[in-house]
Amino acid sequence: MESSAQPLANNTGLSKTYEFSEVEKRWLARWLDEKAFAATMEPGKASFSVVIPPPNVTGVLHIGHALNNTLQDILVRYHRMRGDNTLWVPGTDHAGIATQNVVERQLASEGKNRHDLGRDAFIERVWQWRSEKGGAIVKQLKRLGASCDWDRERFTMDDGLSRAVREVFVRLYHEGLIYKGSYIINWCPRCHTALADDEVDHEESDGTLYHLRYPVTNDAGEAGDVVVATTRPETMLGDTAVAVHPEDERYRHLHGAMIELPLTGRTIPIICDSYVEREFGTGALKVTPAHDRNDYEMALRHQLPQLKILDDSGVMNENAGAYAGQDRFACRKQIVADLKAQGFLVKEEAYRHAVGGCYRCHTVIEPNVSEQWFVSVRPLADKAVAAVQSSRINIYPDTWYKTFYNWMDNIRDWCISRQIWWGHRIPAWTCAACSKVIVAVDDPDVCPFCGSSSLTQEEDVLDTWFSSALWPFSTLGWPQQTKELATFYPTSVLITSFDILFFWVARMMMMGLHFLDEVPFKDVYLHALVRDKFGKKMSKSTGNVIDPLDMIAQYGTDALRFTLTAFAAQGREIRLDEERVDGYRRFINKLWNAARFAEMHLSQDASIRPLVDDVHPKGLAHRWILSRVNATIREVRAALDHYNFNEAASSCYQFVWHYFCDWYLEWIKPDLFSKDAAVVAEARATLLGVFEQTLALLHPIIPFVTEEIWSHLPGERGLLMLAPFPEARPERDDAQAEEEMGLLMEVISGLRTIRTEAELHPGAQIKASIFCANTDKRTILQRHRSDIMALVRASELDIAEAGGVPNDAGHALVQDVELVVPLKGLIDVAAELEKLNKEQARLELELNRINTKLANEQFVAKAPPAVVAKEREKALELATRLEKILESINRMQALR
Repeated sequence: MESSAQPLANNTGLSKTYEFSEVEKRWLARWLDEKAFAATMEPGKASFSVVIPPPNVTGVLHIGHALNNTLQDILVRYHRMRGDNTLWVPGTDHAGIATQNVVERQLASEGKNRHDLGRDAFIERVWQWRSEKGGAIVKQLKRLGASCDWDRERFTMDDGLSRAVREVFVRLYHEGLIYKGSYIINWCPRCHTALADDEVDHEESDGTLYHLRYPVTNDAGEAGDVVVATTRPETMLGDTAVAVHPEDERYRHLHGAMIELPLTGRTIPIICDSYVEREFGTGALKVTPAHDRNDYEMALRHQLPQLKILDDSGVMNENAGAYAGQDRFACRKQIVADLKAQGFLVKEEAYRHAVGGCYRCHTVIEPNVSEQWFVSVRPLADKAVAAVQSSRINIYPDTWYKTFYNWMDNIRDWCISRQIWWGHRIPAWTCAACSKVIVAVDDPDVCPFCGSSSLTQEEDVLDTWFSSALWPFSTLGWPQQTKELATFYPTSVLITSFDILFFWVARMMMMGLHFLDEVPFKDVYLHALVRDKFGKKMSKSTGNVIDPLDMIAQYGTDALRFTLTAFAAQGREIRLDEERVDGYRRFINKLWNAARFAEMHLSQDASIRPLVDDVHPKGLAHRWILSRVNATIREVRAALDHYNFNEAASSCYQFVWHYFCDWYLEWIKPDLFSKDAAVVAEARATLLGVFEQTLALLHPIIPFVTEEIWSHLPGERGLLMLAPFPEARPERDDAQAEEEMGLLMEVISGLRTIRTEAELHPGAQIKASIFCANTDKRTILQRHRSDIMALVRASELDIAEAGGVPNDAGHALVQDVELVVPLKGLIDVAAELEKLNKEQARLELELNRINTKLANEQFVAKAPPAVVAKEREKALELATRLEKILESINRMQALR
């Protein structure tokens, strides 16, 4: 198994311990220097392409990035080794609001704001910041081992992508799919910009539901009251009606009546609308068209006025009367006090509800009527839905189909304008002379309608997600018809977090299908969010954030990558525990020690080559391990082909730890030290071939350690990352060897269990008996009698059809084979019991202390949840240990 790359000469030998920091730096530098990640476009080969979900240029690597990019890298390395034309496009997003906020904070520290600089100077300042600070996450992705074609790195504001953005905007505008209009939108008073629906984070919050009394007077002079409920009493100043259901008998006599709106001196009508839920609250709904989306739609149906009472900073405006100039939340307190003082506040009650916040700065958003630019998405969405329904795009896991369809069925027009400076400025100009709007790809010099040169460009910029929606094809050179576009579009798979399925994934589908008449990717793999070990969302405020850079520094990149892969089961949330990262570090150390063992034996023969496919070894263990690695190859390939990353990791782990290290390497030691040259040669050739395949299987998941070990194996060899990925060979399947080794492994494990349960000294030699009535099995056991004795440390081993079991013997039954180990004289029962009884007492004391603490209701109620969980974890661990001690005591007492 060799690649055609330049030879790697490494004759220094593997170090005693795996020094991951030095190895990772060295191999990353070499891969980059040799441009090993570069895309290939060879005719006749299958293509595999991925575009990275572009991280914000402001970002630093978090655990979600680490998971996402590890999974992408596994697939890219896998397909590269399969020989496909492989491209992984890297890049970053200009992140309009987030980046502008960063630079504005920088200016604020200098006592300035963006208006002091002016638009052009401010944008220059942002570009300067990007050149100085914006590359941090790219360096961190490289450190993670991401094998992107880094020479093709893109930025959503670079010239090529900016051209694509203008091209798309202009075409959609002239097709009537982009329009400018007045509509109620989500407004961030902090960022001073509109937000799309999916840019609003809704979080459960404890609030108050205020019940307000509105006096009613009808034309007949009949007086009464209507009670409405709201969580935002300050918005009553903008009420222009109260709505009731037309079939609600409680209010039938008030249809058409007028309300005296408290605190304002205004009267407003009672209207009838079937939107009102009769069963909710009092069945009467205050209508504030300028500050609630549903109320806005109702106002359009009933031709109600829209009264704005808030300015763009969340401050009450002149329409708020005496409350003008107050912050919205301060106004809320004053309104409640005034309503209470004047007898209009019926009651207040605690109320938990979802509050929308800006996804960037977390400020509570305000619905706001404003003139904005929109994409009419229904025609685009219908194409995307059809593509998914026809399986042109597949979603993994399939539990997300229902959510996708539901969202697409209820999609609203997309507000794409943002009132900030950093971003793609909308390519629309208004002529001062004739008031016509010009939308063009290139900046116009004169008005095409009247010839005037007095043109003013639109101040707003496009939503960041607009440019991101073009990412799969704009990064490949569109609107130019490039070789890259022809070779790699549509891309093969998109791997991303489920929480941006609608922010980004659905919009890429819409744009790709509309402009290229082709899906942007064939598969979508949605991974879960990474949570802490208790299933809680990671956040700085709760102190449970696991920093991937810290994990890399402490345990190595490969340990983190393997951990994330092992946890990445489809449809299951990822609960990450640092102890698991440490556990997989031990797995990598196990692989390293196996490599040192292999190197010790393989380095003795410079001419050694791996076993060729048409040569079949005679030794049972060799035949078995070849069959096992063959099965593992099939498992890993199938897992990666179907995005079952955790299954690929599990198969590799099981093979390396349990089959290769625990059994095969132990079993073949006599062969490697044999005086028979043919036996030694067979063992070495098989060991080398299997270890090569093992490293190649593991490489996509743990690239650094495998590349390092590979470079130390004998023979001329190029980079492992460019070597062929293993393929299963039917001729290596060996059911007989699997069956025979299975029997031997069970028998050996059974004898080892007897030793362990009796707590024998590791160096103690046992005398064992094996009774088996099955002739074929007994023949196998007799043939490998010396192997069994060596692996269970037996000085004597009797294999017979049947026999007796002494009272003082350890006993086990595997399949239909009886295992017997006399224990008399091997252990000091009295001394062992004394030791076990002391440990029992200690554990019971400690367990009682913790259980007393957990039984204390005040402790459970007041202590931080993490502390309580930790105590419960300790109690469980102590109980498990105590159970094992009691089992050992029972065994010892049986030997008296």
